[in-house]
Amino acid sequence: MRNFLSIIILFTSIVSFGQNFHKYVNPMIGTGGHGHTYPGATVPFGMVQLSPDTRIDGSWDGCSGYHYDDSVIYGFSHTHLNGTGCTDYGDIMLMPTMNESNFDPKEYGSKFSHSNEKANAGFYSVKLDKHNIDVNLTTTTRVGFHQYIFNNAGQANIILDLNHRDKLLYGDIKIIDKKTIQILRRSEAWAKDQYVYAQIEFSVPLEISNSHSDEAISPTFFAGTQLKLAFSKKVKKGEKISVKVSLSPTSYEGAKLNMSEIKHWDFNKVKQEAEQLWNKQLAKIEITETDKDKLSIFYTALYHTMVQPNIAQDIDGKYRGRDNKIHNGEGFDYYSVFSLWDTFRGAHPLYTLIEKKRTADFINTFLKQYEQGGRLPVWELASNETDCMIGYHSVSVMADAMAKGITGFDYEKAFKAAKHSAMLDHLGLDAYKRQGFISMDDEHESVSKTLEYAYDDWCIAQMAQILNKKEDYEYFMKRSQSWKNVFDWNTGFMRPKKNGGWDKPFDAREINNNFTEGNSWQYSFFVPQDIPGMIEAYGGNDKFEAKLDEMFNSESKTTGREQADVTGLIGQYAHGNEPSHHMAYLYNYIGKPEKTTEKVYYILNNFYKNTPDGLIGNEDCGQMSAWYVLSSMGIYAVTPGNPEWTVIKPNFKKVKINLENKISEEITVENCLEQREYFGLNLPEIESATNDFDYEKIIPVPIIQAESKSFKDKMTIEIAHQNNGCIVYYVVDEKDSRDDLSFGPYVKPFTIDKTSSISAYCLCDEKRKSDTISATYFKKPNNYTIDIKSTYNPQYHAGGNEGLIDGINGSTNWRKGDWQGYQSQDFEAIVDLQNVKEVSSFSATFLQDQRSWILMPTKVEYYSSTDNINFTLITSVANDVDPKKDENIIKDFSFKSAKPISARYIKVKAYNFGRLPEWHIGYHDKGEAFIFVDEITVK
Repeated sequence: MRNFLSIIILFTSIVSFGQNFHKYVNPMIGTGGHGHTYPGATVPFGMVQLSPDTRIDGSWDGCSGYHYDDSVIYGFSHTHLNGTGCTDYGDIMLMPTMNESNFDPKEYGSKFSHSNEKANAGFYSVKLDKHNIDVNLTTTTRVGFHQYIFNNAGQANIILDLNHRDKLLYGDIKIIDKKTIQILRRSEAWAKDQYVYAQIEFSVPLEISNSHSDEAISPTFFAGTQLKLAFSKKVKKGEKISVKVSLSPTSYEGAKLNMSEIKHWDFNKVKQEAEQLWNKQLAKIEITETDKDKLSIFYTALYHTMVQPNIAQDIDGKYRGRDNKIHNGEGFDYYSVFSLWDTFRGAHPLYTLIEKKRTADFINTFLKQYEQGGRLPVWELASNETDCMIGYHSVSVMADAMAKGITGFDYEKAFKAAKHSAMLDHLGLDAYKRQGFISMDDEHESVSKTLEYAYDDWCIAQMAQILNKKEDYEYFMKRSQSWKNVFDWNTGFMRPKKNGGWDKPFDAREINNNFTEGNSWQYSFFVPQDIPGMIEAYGGNDKFEAKLDEMFNSESKTTGREQADVTGLIGQYAHGNEPSHHMAYLYNYIGKPEKTTEKVYYILNNFYKNTPDGLIGNEDCGQMSAWYVLSSMGIYAVTPGNPEWTVIKPNFKKVKINLENKISEEITVENCLEQREYFGLNLPEIESATNDFDYEKIIPVPIIQAESKSFKDKMTIEIAHQNNGCIVYYVVDEKDSRDDLSFGPYVKPFTIDKTSSISAYCLCDEKRKSDTISATYFKKPNNYTIDIKSTYNPQYHAGGNEGLIDGINGSTNWRKGDWQGYQSQDFEAIVDLQNVKEVSSFSATFLQDQRSWILMPTKVEYYSSTDNINFTLITSVANDVDPKKDENIIKDFSFKSAKPISARYIKVKAYNFGRLPEWHIGYHDKGEAFIFVDEITVK
C-alpha cells in the first residue's frame, strides 16, 4: 500500500458570506511577465470583461490586450481572454479623449501611470494623462459600466473603434437617438467568425463629431469593414459622462434585453453589487492565514479560476450555437471559452468540488456543441472551434463529473459524444486506431497525441464502466495502454517513432514537433491513467524514483525550438506549462510523500508571487491558478476521471470549503492518515455507480530498425521487442501488390536490396498478439550525392543531407519532419551526378506556411558545372505564390531546357524572403522567414 497524507473532514453548517474576500484579490498578478492576464473589471463567469488595452500589435505577451510593462492605453474593450497563448477578443472598444477627435490609435491613445491605476475584483480605474481624464469601470454579467471624469473643460469625445485589435469582417452602427446606439461586430482572429452585438447608452446626449466607414448609408447607419465613430459634447471641468455597454452573441434585441441588468446610472451601486458577487463566490473557500501576500496570492488564484468559462447566452436563454444558428436555452446555462487542454488537469476538478451546478452546465454546453457542430469541443471560443492544442479532453471533464456522481446532464449522450470524438479519423486517430500509436509519418506532435489520446480513452472506458458497457470498456481500456508503444524501454523515455522504429538522433531535452509545447522529459511521465503500469515500465519504485529525481535535478535548459511557454524550470520539470503539473505528485505513488511535499511547497512559494509578474507562465484560463488553489489546500487530481484526490499536508492552518449543498468541509494539518481521500464527494453513491470490469493488458509492438529510410545498394533490417517469451513474426513485400505473402518468425537481422515494405507483430502465449506495424524502405533511383552549403535548423533536418535527393516527397504537413528548414539565410546546395551527363530537367520543391513564418523563396537559380569550380547560370525561376495565403502550399520551382546541358554538378540556390513584412504577425518580433525545401530532382 502506498503512503498518502490525508486530511480531516469536519462537517459544519455553512458560514455567512459577510467577509470582504474581494479585497484580497489583486488582478495585477499575471499582467506582467508571461502571465497574459488582464486587470479590468468582470464578475464571476461573466460575459463582459471590461479592461484597458495597451497592446494592439498582436504580440504574444499582449494576448490579453494588456501588459504591465506598457505605458500607453489605447482604449477600453469589453471582452478579454485570461492568460491564453493566442490573441483574440478586445471587442467594442471605447476611448475617452479631449479636444479634436482623431481615429489614429497613436493619437487617441494616452500615457498612464501605474501609480494612478487601481484594480480590484469587479472594479478598475486609471487616469489618462494625455487627456487628464479619470476612468472608472465596473460590470454586471452582461453589461460594462464606464464612468469618465473630464478634469479639463472643452470638447469631450468618446471614440468607438470597431477596427480595434483584430480583423473586422463586417460591422454596423445604428444610431437610435443621441443617447443610444446599437452595434454588430463580426470579426476574425483566433476565432474565425465571431459575432458580438452591443447596445451603448450614454448618460447624456452626444453628437457624432467624426466618422470613418466604408459605407455611410445614412446619418444614422454606418457599415463596412472600416468603422470608427466619435461622439462628442462640450464639458465643464469635473463633468462626468457615464456609458453602459451591453453585449449579446445573438442579436440587437438580445443586447437591448441584456441592458436591463442595469436600469439606473448609479455607478457605485453596480460596483458594490459586483464586489458582493465576488465575496459570495470567493467565500466558497476560506483559508486561515495571516500573511497578506499569501491571502492575495490565494484569492487572486481562486479569482482567476472564476473569470472563465464565460456565460454566452442572453437573459432569455438564447445563444449562438456551433452551427452559427440561434438556439433557445433548455434548462441550463450556455458557456464559452473552453481551454480544455489546460483546464482538464486542475481547473475542472476544482469546479467539481465548488461548482457542481456549473460543471453540469459546462457539460451540457459540450453536448449541445456536439449536436450542433458535429463533435465535442477541443478549444472552443465564441461558438468557434479553434482546434488549438490536442486531445479530446472534454471527455476527461465528463468522465470526472460522472465518476464523482455529479448529475444534471445525460450520461448516455455524454458517452455517445465521447465515443464519437475517439472514433474519428483525423489528427492521427486513424493511425492510432490501426497500429496502437501515432508515428511521425502519420501526424505531427505524434508522441503527445498518442499519450493524450490514451488518457482520454481511459476516461471513456470509465464512462463505459459506469454505464455497464463492458465491450466498450474493454475496447477503450486496450486503447488506453497505447502509451506502451511509444515508451522506449532502453532509454526510459517516451520517444517519437518514424517508419516503424525510433527516430534518431534523440535528445530528451529537445523541444520539437514531436511533442506539444514540451520535450520528452515533460511527456515521459504522462500516464495518469496507469501510474502502476508506468512505474513497472521504468523498472519499479526505486528506478522510477531515480528517474523523477533525475528530471528535477537535471540542468534547467532545453534544446531545439525556442518555446516561450516552457518556463518555471526545475531541472526539466516546467511548471510554466501544463504537461508537468502532475509530476511532483508522482512521488506519492512510490511511498515518498515527503518528496512530493518538498517539490510542491517549493513551487507554491517560488512560482506564485503577489506581483505583476507573479505567475511563472501563462495563466491559461485558470489552470495555472487552479494548481495553486488545489495544491495549497493539500489536494490534487493527478487522474481526472478517478474520484480520488492525491493529498499532501495543506499550506494553510485550516481550509474550509463551503459546498453547494449548504455543508462545509474542513482540511486541517492534524491527524494525517495513510489513505486517499474522497474529499467533497458522496462516497457511497460513487461506489454504487461503479461496475467491476476487468481488461487484458496489451502486448507492445515491436520495433523495426534500419540505418535510414532510403539506401543505395542494400540495407540491413533488424526487429527488436521488449516482450519476454514472445516471438516476432514478419513479412517482406518487395512489390506492394502481392496478396499471397505470409508472416514467418523473425530469427536474426536480414538484408533487402529492393524497395520493400516490412510488417511485423509480436505473438505471446500463442494467442496474445500485438498490433501490426510496418515500415517502407526505398532504394534510391540514382547514386547522386549532395553537398549543402547552407546550415539547416537541427529541428528540420529531414533525415540529413540525403533527405533532399532520396526520391521521397514531403506533404503539406511539414511538422512530420520530411522538410529541411533554413532561417535567416539563403539555401544553396550542389548535387553531384557522379559523372558528366546530358541533363534537361531541374526541379526543387518548396513549401509555404506563412502563419509559421515559412515563406516561398523569392526565386530559385540553377547552375551547371563540370568541375565543381566554375558554374554557369542555367535559369532563374521566380516565385508566383502570394505570401499572404493562409493555406499550406507546395510549389515545384521547375525548369525544362530546350537543349540538353552537359554537366556533372548542378547548383541550386534559393533566395530567402528575409524579414517578415509589416502585415505579418511576426513582424513586431523582428521575425525572419524560413525556407523549407524537400526534394531536388535532376533528369
